[in-house]
Amino acid sequence: QAHLVESGGGLVQPGGSQILSCAASGFTLDSSAIGWFRQAPGKEREGVACISGSDDSTFYGDSVKGRFTISKLNVKDTVYLQMNNLNPEDTAVYYCATKPNKLAAFGSWGQGTQVTVSS
Repeated sequence: QAHLVESGGGLVQPGGSQILSCAASGFTLDSSAIGWFRQAPGKEREGVACISGSDDSTFYGDSVKGRFTISKLNVKDTVYLQMNNLNPEDTAVYYCATKPNKLAAFGSWGQGTQVTVSS
């Protein structure tokens, strides 16, 4: 059964950087896409970035393009989200989820990790 655990959140100053990790178990990263999402208080969940399982293609939400980078290390079963030039609007709980095939929805959501951007 797929299981994901996020880590790496915390308090970051505006303009700073943070790296989030998504540790996967119960499946292999080369078989499923992994997506990062975020949800701020009072706002809908937003797709941040996604990396495919087969060819490592990446996709980004418009609000993070050029600032965030998604990557993965299959041997460690971990997907990373490098976040640069953070601003207060990036404050949210960040979640990762897996999408085993094109027809499936994202699922096996992790518990989330809080990122707060504030001076």
